[in-house]
Amino acid sequence: MKELVVISGKGGTGKTSVIASFASLAQPAVITDCDVDAADLHLVLEPQVQRSEDFVEGNKARINPERCMPRGRCEELCRFEAISFDGPGNDLAPQTFRINPLVCEGCGVCMDYCPKRTIELEPVVGGHWFISKTRCGPLVHARLELAAENSGRLVTQLRRAAQQMAAECELDLILCDGPSGIGCRVIASLTAASLALFVMEPTVSSLHDFARLAELAKRLDVPGMLTVNKADLNDDLSRQLEASARQLGIAVAGRVPYDSAVTCAQIAHRSVVEASDGPAARAIRTLWTEVHGCLQAV
Repeated sequence: MKELVVISGKGGTGKTSVIASFASLAQPAVITDCDVDAADLHLVLEPQVQRSEDFVEGNKARINPERCMPRGRCEELCRFEAISFDGPGNDLAPQTFRINPLVCEGCGVCMDYCPKRTIELEPVVGGHWFISKTRCGPLVHARLELAAENSGRLVTQLRRAAQQMAAECELDLILCDGPSGIGCRVIASLTAASLALFVMEPTVSSLHDFARLAELAKRLDVPGMLTVNKADLNDDLSRQLEASARQLGIAVAGRVPYDSAVTCAQIAHRSVVEASDGPAARAIRTLWTEVHGCLQAV
């Protein structure tokens, strides 16, 4: 089973457009949207949800106000200042303590040291993840709730589900739309992947982003390839990105020119290779040939 992860240094470089086109060209394959904080692959693939599961991001402490005898030990020990003396009263006291769930980290210290055992940890649902059917194959994706955390853990959950789906469907390829940056979400997406495709734009910031991404992939022992999207907007910076890749031992898979057909395809909920035979579509088809060949070799 091979797993391709498409990543970039920032959002908006075109990795979702690339992975959606790859999904169309590579059928059948399992597709995963691991950019869980800004998921948008579903806008192109129009999934039909077959299965939905809760994502439990962690635990939060909760005080039972009816049993609370306010002695203040919980407030004293809370390092996150999540406990305040402004809760409702009960038969034992006119006022009790309250825990702010937006500040609580779920460490459990208050629960362990509460003399009356009136505090308990409750699981918190931070979003949902789905297995869906699309015209290009099964899609594993997710939706986080507002202010939800632990997106790295959710990425790991999605990858495991995708691997299980690939095994059940006897498919040997997983295409992953990865997050941007170099944080925990990216690490969770790249770890043990077969190949990383860096989708970069010809900008000065991309030169720095690419160097950081390449170093991360090297540390995780994941081989990489580079493609420059909208390369014709700045030919000089495109050449600099490609020269940097060669110095780092990363193969250059090709360039994708700027093409307004990409935007038109997105509006029509299609990948550009489905909706156009223009320069971007032709370049992505050539790019897929290069990437697929590298996947077979790793």
